[in-house]
Amino acid sequence: MEVILRQLAAAGIRETIMAVGYQAELIRMLLGDGSRWGMKIRYSEEKQPLGTASPLKLLPNLDNNFLVLNGDILTDLPLKGFMASHLKGGALATVAVRKRKVKVDFGVVESREGLIENYREKPTLNYLVSMGIYAFNKKAVKMIPAGRSDFPDLVKILIKYGQNPRIYPYQGRWYDIGRPDDWEKADHIFRYRSEIFLPK
Repeated sequence: MEVILRQLAAAGIRETIMAVGYQAELIRMLLGDGSRWGMKIRYSEEKQPLGTASPLKLLPNLDNNFLVLNGDILTDLPLKGFMASHLKGGALATVAVRKRKVKVDFGVVESREGLIENYREKPTLNYLVSMGIYAFNKKAVKMIPAGRSDFPDLVKILIKYGQNPRIYPYQGRWYDIGRPDDWEKADHIFRYRSEIFLPK
């Protein structure tokens, strides 16, 4: 979280709102009011888990356009450039995406009418995946349904109403540190080359 806050401060962000639930008090104690990074941190505490999107509905006085980042990522994505792209694109939402290879550890069978048409042994598939970094116009927040809701739900709602989010393709460093293999890679790189992620 400190890395993300330093990156936000370097991008010119002067106020951050943390959506917290589990271990909220510990997070408050560790991060404080944000003054050490030259910003203000406010906290929005969930009384029950709301998913990733619904906490936005609890936040008053949002800017017309704002960034949302998952707290379990490590990346060198240029946040200023990402936000500029969102503003220029004019969509209600922009999602940072990255190509990711997924190794399937099984033989994949494609069939039709009970007959095998293709067989691929342990293929590697390529996907564009969400990096957990979003830019929203506050009009999108009004489209979040009541109750628990995640960002994929909001994306589907925006598509349903003809407000398809834009993508921001990025091929730089990005690690989802909630995944053990990504955590190991991120930990190794951060130990020896932390300057990649930490603005001066």
